[in-house]
Amino acid sequence: MTFTPTTGYIYSLRCILKDSIMPKPRKCQIAVDATPYYYCVSRCVRRAFLCGLDPYTQVSYEHRRSWVEQKILALGQVFCIDVCAYAVMSNHYHVVLFINSAKQAQLTDFEVLERWSGLFRGNLLVNRYVRGDDLCEAELHVVNEMAEQWRERLGNISWFMKVLNEHIAREANREDVCTGKFWEPDADQGFKSQALLDDKALAACLAYVDLNPMRAKMAESPETSEHTSAKKRIDAAKRTKPDALNLTQPNVLLMFIGNPREPMPTGLPFKLTDYLELLDWTGRILRNDKRGAIDQSLPPILERLKIDPKNWLQNVKYFETSFKVMAGSLSSVKFKCTHLGYQRVPATSPILS
Repeated sequence: MTFTPTTGYIYSLRCILKDSIMPKPRKCQIAVDATPYYYCVSRCVRRAFLCGLDPYTQVSYEHRRSWVEQKILALGQVFCIDVCAYAVMSNHYHVVLFINSAKQAQLTDFEVLERWSGLFRGNLLVNRYVRGDDLCEAELHVVNEMAEQWRERLGNISWFMKVLNEHIAREANREDVCTGKFWEPDADQGFKSQALLDDKALAACLAYVDLNPMRAKMAESPETSEHTSAKKRIDAAKRTKPDALNLTQPNVLLMFIGNPREPMPTGLPFKLTDYLELLDWTGRILRNDKRGAIDQSLPPILERLKIDPKNWLQNVKYFETSFKVMAGSLSSVKFKCTHLGYQRVPATSPILS
């Protein structure tokens, strides 16, 4: 019996192949109504390290780690995108971002134009408007249109990463006295992104990023991990006054505001004390490489999120390679795939299922 494929069968097969082989455009990977949390990573394309010691020339580029850290934190104050975590490594950096749609909507046109003009030169009309000069009705209409366009960009992760990467590339090219690409051409704007669909994925990704220097043997503990959000949070916590009710947190990072509740304020849905305890517990085991030896004094956050400790450790070790464009439980991934019109569910790790 000869099998003759129907038109519908061929179309379905093409959709499956396209979904599984063709890279997804950024607009199909980032959807604020599905999740506001995203993990991004950019890698240097050159032989010379982004920030480390070049073994061939013996020139140290360690000072560039400060460039990246300072620019990440500065852009978090300009864009309507909050920085949740970051780690600047030798030839790449990691960052976890939160799209703050509420802040984006609340900005006035003047605030939008002022923020964007701080990043770019803008144009004559915008400069006149910001200075307070009188504009005619037609000129005001153009300014308002530009304000709406720039408002959308202030909440756009691709623009955040574009501004960040272009700035570092220019500075590095100037220092190296050369031209050309500085970042790997992954998908768009030289970075990869993964959507963090639920609290389990968010907690795992935060820990993965904060513990990266320890896994790379660049630091012995989170508090000694230079140019990371973990060290910045711990340094701030150390400054907490004895009579304070809560630990002091750095205002350049998205705050930990406690467990989910109604109404839920903007912030990371965990207690800072729980997260730091989880980070310390995870770091000790990863550093000591105790295979199968799980400390019985588990941090309460693991119990609340119902994550098996062995699965947790696997996830923190291999988060970036365990998932493709999205991370979360199987139900969360299926929901977002349906929402974004995917023909099939991409390969996922069972760690968070």
